[in-house]
Amino acid sequence: MPIKRGEKQLAENRKARHDYFIEDTYECGIALVGTEVKSIRMGKVSIKDAYAKVKNGEAFVVGMHVSPYEKGNIFNRDPFRERKLLLHRREIAKLASLSEKEGYSLIPLRLYLKDSRVKLELAVAKGKKLYDKRHAIAERDAKRQMDRRNAED
Repeated sequence: MPIKRGEKQLAENRKARHDYFIEDTYECGIALVGTEVKSIRMGKVSIKDAYAKVKNGEAFVVGMHVSPYEKGNIFNRDPFRERKLLLHRREIAKLASLSEKEGYSLIPLRLYLKDSRVKLELAVAKGKKLYDKRHAIAERDAKRQMDRRNAED
């Protein structure tokens, strides 16, 4: 069967860009079982409450919900299990050192298919304070109003 080229987005964490300042992003693979891949391809996945952590020199995504595959019966796994992220050793070491800094987290931004393989875009992010969020909302509203005025002219 030929490999399908290109990218197809499967899930996105829209709230992440509102709640965090994105410092850096990484593309990583995920160790999945067959029924999980089928369920993800059908779009039955959520990364809204997910985060990543590094332990024992390995990176894992925690809180990612993959609904059980309908026709998978005994081969289905726990929907909330920790899934191993596939990264190079030096990338994992860098992520571990960054995530240990005060206020930094590893947050999945989106899940997508790249050349028929499931990939996760992982961000090193720093949490926003409430006043930062308000400032971002005010900037967005001001930009929207300026665009409306320019469109009217």
